[in-house]
Formats: sequence, C-alpha cells, structure tokens
Amino acid sequence: MDIAEQVRTVMAKSLMLDPAQLTDNAKLVDDLGGDPNQPPHASLSEREFQIFCKLAAGKPVSKIADELFLSVKTVSTYRARILQKMDMKTNADLTYYAIKNGLIQ
Repeated sequence: MDIAEQVRTVMAKSLMLDPAQLTDNAKLVDDLGGDPNQPPHASLSEREFQIFCKLAAGKPVSKIADELFLSVKTVSTYRARILQKMDMKTNADLTYYAIKNGLIQ
C-alpha cells in the first residue's frame, strides 16, 4: 500500500497521522486530490478545466493549442496534469466522465 492509500484509509477512519511521517512527501497533497466530497473535476484550475472540456469534446491537442494561443507542448502538459489529477488514463475516460456529469453534450 502506498502512502496516498494509507492516508486515504486514515482519513476515512478519521484518524490522525504524525506530521513527521508526511514531511518528506511533497506529492501527498496532489495524490489525495483535495476534498473527497468534491467531484474530481473540481480540483482542476480554470485553465485545466477549459482544456479538459475541449479534450472531452474530442478536440486534438494541436487544435486546442491554436485556439488558446498556447504551444502543443503546453497543452500536452496540461493534459497530463488533468489525467493525473482526475486519476484517468485516456481522453476517452475524460469524455465519458464529462458526458456522465453533464459537463459536455
């Protein structure tokens, strides 16, 4: 069990962790995904959400880059962060989630 799973387990049981155990794990907060009562897309920044919607609608990274006046590499980086934050693997996962949650038509 990795540290993020351990913390989720502890949080679910409303237990406390020793802060000394967490000081070396800067990635911990990102792995937890914020408030467990919020939907996964709520953890996205405005720009990430904007790109998420375009990806979910089936737009290619290059077209999104052109529309938002960003480089393809920047949009690809946003895509990777979005997938990580939402614990998904593919654009198809994003599309399914967006349709299921009424974020796109």
